[in-house]
Amino acid sequence: MPSSLRLAFLAGTILSAPLCTGFLTAPAQAQSAVTLDQISVTSPSPIQTGQPTVGTTAPLQTGILPVATNTFSPVTVVTQDQIARDQPRTLGDALFDRPGISSTTYAPGAASRPIIRGLDNARVRIQENGIVNGGVSDLGEDHAVPVNPLVSDRIEVIRGPATLRYGSGAIGGVVSADNNRVPTFIPANGVQGQVTSGFSSVDNGRLGAATVDAGGDGIAVHADGFRTANDSYAIPGGIQRNSYNESQGGAVGISAIGDRGFVGISFSHYDAIYAIPGGVAEQDRTRLTPNQDRVLSRGEYRPLDGPFEVIRYWAGYSVYRHNEVGIGEDGIEGIQAIFKNREAEGRLELQHVPVDTPFGRLTGALGFQSDRRVINTQLESFLPKTESRANAVYLFEELELRPGTRLQAAGRYEVDRLSSTAAQFPADFTPVDGQDPFQYARTRRFAPKSASIGALQDLPFGFVASLNGSYVERGPTGYELFSQGPHDATATFEIGNPDLKKERARTIEASIRRAEGPLRLDATGYYTRYTGFIYRNFTGLTCGDDFASCGSDTENRQVVYQQQNATFYGAEIIGQYDLLPVGNGFAGIEAQFDFVRAQFDNGTNVPRIPPYRLGGGVYLRADGWFARVNLLHAFDHQATALFETPTPGYDDLRAELSYTKAIDPAVYGASTITLGVQGRNLLDADIRNSTSFKKDEILLPGRNVRLFLTARF
Repeated sequence: MPSSLRLAFLAGTILSAPLCTGFLTAPAQAQSAVTLDQISVTSPSPIQTGQPTVGTTAPLQTGILPVATNTFSPVTVVTQDQIARDQPRTLGDALFDRPGISSTTYAPGAASRPIIRGLDNARVRIQENGIVNGGVSDLGEDHAVPVNPLVSDRIEVIRGPATLRYGSGAIGGVVSADNNRVPTFIPANGVQGQVTSGFSSVDNGRLGAATVDAGGDGIAVHADGFRTANDSYAIPGGIQRNSYNESQGGAVGISAIGDRGFVGISFSHYDAIYAIPGGVAEQDRTRLTPNQDRVLSRGEYRPLDGPFEVIRYWAGYSVYRHNEVGIGEDGIEGIQAIFKNREAEGRLELQHVPVDTPFGRLTGALGFQSDRRVINTQLESFLPKTESRANAVYLFEELELRPGTRLQAAGRYEVDRLSSTAAQFPADFTPVDGQDPFQYARTRRFAPKSASIGALQDLPFGFVASLNGSYVERGPTGYELFSQGPHDATATFEIGNPDLKKERARTIEASIRRAEGPLRLDATGYYTRYTGFIYRNFTGLTCGDDFASCGSDTENRQVVYQQQNATFYGAEIIGQYDLLPVGNGFAGIEAQFDFVRAQFDNGTNVPRIPPYRLGGGVYLRADGWFARVNLLHAFDHQATALFETPTPGYDDLRAELSYTKAIDPAVYGASTITLGVQGRNLLDADIRNSTSFKKDEILLPGRNVRLFLTARF
């Protein structure tokens, strides 16, 4: 059988095999040092670094903790190798147990949006290939992010000064899923790719995904596809009803690549169906059906001379819709709510040539960003049609004072405009007989301004220290201003505040890192002072499907968007040490710790904050084998907000054993095969997530054993 046919047969077999879940740390590729002139915070794609765009070489594997020491702020990286092992179905799954990161786990395995240092939704930007994801996951925890990690080359969580590139909606951080859907290189052998498959015991889960890159004569093409499916998952002592989900999608892309740059375009499609477990949603058999079409274009040009070294652009447009289906108050099953979102975004960056000054070499970039978003909801939905526009200019500059000492400064000025229908509710949010809230057209304008400064210093023994300070402003979002109705899937009645002011955050952050040698370490501490922190507050009332029912119906909890000054502080530490040489690798130990504390000025606690977590374990990596046993302990979360219940702690025991073998592509059609088994929650513990609105209604999955298979060619 020809190798191409063998490869096609292998891909078809894997794509039809069953699904796998879990999210354990695994061997990772080393991260290259990055400076500002690359306009990224971890090792970027070839087109970002100016490396040749013909062929790529996989970086050397140096450990299981990717640490980028040459960055001003901490960066969490999930590599392609880790994604292939963990096989997460959501970005929240991929990042849930990383220091400083949690997720909403509203519908585990389907709707789970990342939470960074206790911040979520409007403060965490989720993007794919530099452009916002284009869904409505920021409007409600029950809404899925239309990004599947299985076809990503890497996932990055960016914090600190670098987030000023992306807008005030990234005040808490950026979650970036990067892939080659717009091709940026031509494979050295003309074609390369990966297929992966797996099966998970906890939910009878099945998945398959494949990516292919090919090209020649200055033209590169890309194609990928994925499909996942699972039944309702098992929990200790039973089944978490109404927790099934399915998803599928893919993309095609093409680029023209030359000596001075590239230009390309891609089209992608995503659709899914998933159920909402727990409470009223489970009783009503509530399920959501998101689908999205997305067009993305990217390009780069490197002039031979002139003031600019590199000119880059990103542009994207997406059309998104989901129906919320379930049993209504009339007892009839049907569509209860519809959410639509159309979103366009473009960004242009001009990276200037390095400038030698009396103080050192200056590098940097000037950027422009523009986006427009229209949200439209129907039936039992809480947000009137809302249009938002934003235009911004930003500047990054970095000064190398001497080898090992660098300073960085960044600034951003943004103009936001939001238009919708506002509602005027009584001050105590209790209905008055015979009076409905007065509605009127309202337009709000904001001009958020942000700036940051940082210093990075090389230290002895391979350590690098950094210190950053930032001032960031954020204008309220449309749903924070204009919400005024029931949200069936979350069982909430949401009330916005059209008079909200800008939110301001002042942060200081210090880090120390080490990436070389047997010891790898990344430790960060931070302190943030918020003025006018916007949050959803439970009033204690419950409502039906209209405001007149508040106080007399029990279906939906009334939540109101309010502002109050708040203080956040915390730390994130992760480290690994190679103890003993074994074969061509090492056996070692690892540990992690993270916490965030968040309080309002009146002494009360900010709601839905992650617990303190402490973990550690042992690992072995040698001769193609990888083995790991790790225990993550989450402490009881007692620092609760008003009307919020305490969350018990848990112990999550994880283990993995896998083997990677190089094979002859002429015979098998693939160059390497990885086969493994991975376990999570092996103690079958009751796990509740304190950041979830559903923590009192559902448990996270019980004991799970996953089999996975990945082939690369």
